[in-house]
Amino acid sequence: FLGGIVMKLTWLGHSCFLVESQGYRIVFDPYEPDSVPGYLPISVEADQVLCSHEHRDHHGVNQVTLRQGAAASPFTIRLHLADDQQGALRGPNTIHILDDGNCRIAHLGDLGCELTPQQKEELKGLTAVLIPVGGYYTIDAAQAKALVDELKPRVVIPMHIAGKALDQFTNLCSNVVTYPSSQLELTPQTPAQVAVLKPLNK
Repeated sequence: FLGGIVMKLTWLGHSCFLVESQGYRIVFDPYEPDSVPGYLPISVEADQVLCSHEHRDHHGVNQVTLRQGAAASPFTIRLHLADDQQGALRGPNTIHILDDGNCRIAHLGDLGCELTPQQKEELKGLTAVLIPVGGYYTIDAAQAKALVDELKPRVVIPMHIAGKALDQFTNLCSNVVTYPSSQLELTPQTPAQVAVLKPLNK
């Protein structure tokens, strides 16, 4: 793969991830303080913030300090709107697909509906998918597993977890790897797995 380039993911908690590649840092869906029970406030530096929708637990852009004079972004970013409620439940939910020329990942936001055939086609062949499994505003464990079976990403990272949802999801899956930390390094050769990370801000 390209000169040893690694994409590093850090799960800050809930649906918030820090994605780093070639010195450039993107934060997905930062939550505002006290918007997610049990999580400490976010404090992170990045070059860009991407939010799936405008709920407080996904749109805490003020929690991210934007760096000045950053490296050029290695990412191409594609967006898809995916919401069968026309924004009534969660605001228009945006799926973000990031590609650094080496790895391709998708953050599905608060996905709570069926994807269109075209969206599914574009989400095939991912290095990793960040997928909600909680069932509260989002698809639940069984729906997440069915979608993963269709998309066949190499690595699956569950997020937006409530109650017993993580166990319900992992019980449906094989190749589950539980990590002691919040970080995962991705390359095109990362073994196929369901990666259960430990949230940094818990």
